[in-house]
Amino acid sequence: MSEEPRHVPVLLGRIVELLAPALGPTPDDPQPVFVDCTTGLGGHSAALLDACPAARLIGLDRDPEALAEATRRLSRYGDRVRLIRAVYDELPEVLADAGLSTVRAILFDLGLSSLQIDRAERGFAYAVDAPLDMRMGQDQPLTAADVLNTYDVAELTRILRVYGEERFADRIARRIVTERTTEPFTTSARLVTLLQRAIPAKSAKTGGHPAKRTFQALRIEVNAELAALEAALPAAVTALAPGGRIAVLAYHSLEDRMVKRTFAAGATDRAPRGLPVVPDELRPELTLLTRGAERPEPAEVELNPRAASARLRAAMKIERSELGGTKPGGATGGSQGMGEKAA
Repeated sequence: MSEEPRHVPVLLGRIVELLAPALGPTPDDPQPVFVDCTTGLGGHSAALLDACPAARLIGLDRDPEALAEATRRLSRYGDRVRLIRAVYDELPEVLADAGLSTVRAILFDLGLSSLQIDRAERGFAYAVDAPLDMRMGQDQPLTAADVLNTYDVAELTRILRVYGEERFADRIARRIVTERTTEPFTTSARLVTLLQRAIPAKSAKTGGHPAKRTFQALRIEVNAELAALEAALPAAVTALAPGGRIAVLAYHSLEDRMVKRTFAAGATDRAPRGLPVVPDELRPELTLLTRGAERPEPAEVELNPRAASARLRAAMKIERSELGGTKPGGATGGSQGMGEKAA
């Protein structure tokens, strides 16, 4: 086992600034609940629990190693914390099991955790030779090696082009299929060597490491990340209490575009043009809290290079009066009891 990873949560102060206003106690909801859909090592969750002493956490993660580490790090908060092994598209089921109809804040910090990157045996990093695994949960059946050794040229080209935005997807896919006839792919070093040879040197000089996009594509395919996010985002918006807030940290354009579309749709009314009175159910349900996607300051990137590609978007669920009007301001009511702490 490698040494304990250095855990530097991305845009930590800004995340707290955006979500904390929804996590103050109210007479109707004295212990507001927030959900960290990608708990990882627990850095963002710990900061929110410190900033909001009345708040309680439901933390999700599909990675049992990350959950074990988060359990240790968050143990000082006692029964304010409940950690559950789940993928974020299981959010509705998790909330139903906890007896919750709504929650006051939701956070997604997408992509890889420090633990997954820094432990070479997980196979996510292209800088070291490791088994081609890339599963975020070790009980998942599909590995990166399975993808490389069984997908045909068309399937490999598709995932490299769509998930990795790789210009040379077809060339790489054909070389993979040719080379695997001699010997199956099992470790990352051989794949990295193939990629260095397949991508023209001129492109490699300006496009970052030649393995970066292919490794991203394989990870997304193995873990079905975009399909899970597509289901999770609208479910999260639905789960917010009036005045509740959601923040999403994305690390590549595919994720960010999906978040942008979801938030933009929620912030737009759906009434036909020219309708004199817009029915309440057709009015916008979200107010955008960020102007476009916010990026880390250069000083943060210098301290934490993994933050360089981060894009942050946030929104608030609009409150409505009994007469159908909107109410400004923070969260009110909505979340029920969280139940007992899970191990």
